[in-house]
Amino acid sequence: MKDKREFIAHLVYWLFLIVILCLTMLVSAKNITMSEFMVVFGYFSIINISIFYINYTLLIPQLLKRYWVYVLSIIVLIIVMAGVKTIFAVLYRDVILVKGTNPKTGLMEYRDLISYMIMTIFVSGFFIISSCLIKFMLDWFSNIRIQRSLETEKKDMELQFLKSQLNPHFLFNSLNNIYSLAYQKSDKTADAIMKLSEIMRYMIYESNDSWVALSKEIEYVKSYIELQKLRFKNGAAVEMTLSGEIDDQQIIPLVLISFVENAFKHGVANDPKDPIRINIIANQKILHFSITNKKSNGNKDEVGGVGLNNVERRLQLLYPERYKLNIVNSATHYTSELMLDI
Repeated sequence: MKDKREFIAHLVYWLFLIVILCLTMLVSAKNITMSEFMVVFGYFSIINISIFYINYTLLIPQLLKRYWVYVLSIIVLIIVMAGVKTIFAVLYRDVILVKGTNPKTGLMEYRDLISYMIMTIFVSGFFIISSCLIKFMLDWFSNIRIQRSLETEKKDMELQFLKSQLNPHFLFNSLNNIYSLAYQKSDKTADAIMKLSEIMRYMIYESNDSWVALSKEIEYVKSYIELQKLRFKNGAAVEMTLSGEIDDQQIIPLVLISFVENAFKHGVANDPKDPIRINIIANQKILHFSITNKKSNGNKDEVGGVGLNNVERRLQLLYPERYKLNIVNSATHYTSELMLDI
């Protein structure tokens, strides 16, 4: 047996048939002796179980793909077993072939051998069909389990690949910012390095988990914003609004940061009159995140939107039909709106 499910399926099948056999014998032959009972039981067990497992373990795995060879093998198996059953019936005719006592003559009446052979063919066909059904059913469930396992492994591998792209992408941009500060010999360089180390600590130790607390993810976003503010002489212009329940609701890590990062990369981040606006509303079931930034024609990244593409793919994998992502790219502003069922 391949596994416990297969063993249980076979056990239930044979117990059911044994119970039916015993009840049939008790109803049809009330005066049957123990020796006669063992003859019929042995007859049932040896021959019919052999038919079942010859087809189950040999013919189906080896010959099913060669259809006509398989059909011919089944015919031969049924004929051979019908002959064995007939010989067995002749040897124990008073147990197997007896129909009862004729009330007029008082003599025992027996079944005709031809009709008995026809009956054995139908019985053998029953065990052939039932073995096929059980085999196909178990193989079908097994294939489903294997397919789900492969899909899960593929999904995990894809998520790890996307995550491995996302982290270096963020690090690449952050190091560029720090390089700019160092090149300008800014006093903010040390603070930027310290802030980056805090962010990297989150990325290395916290984001390795499949899910993180929403509060930690938002703290990570705040740290990133503080790091970006060090780039500008008068700080970055960011308005961040939090409302609702910002607590231990679970969310996939690094899902919000790419939207914030995109706003700083492609937007105007130092205009107090038109700041980057971030709004987060959450409860125990829904997270609503939106970010709007003024577009800047002179702040383009030749690499492209690797981060946002990866985030959307992760959302497709981990929040199937549980998220809505709306991107509005107008002439002057860029808005990303994300709603998650958490």
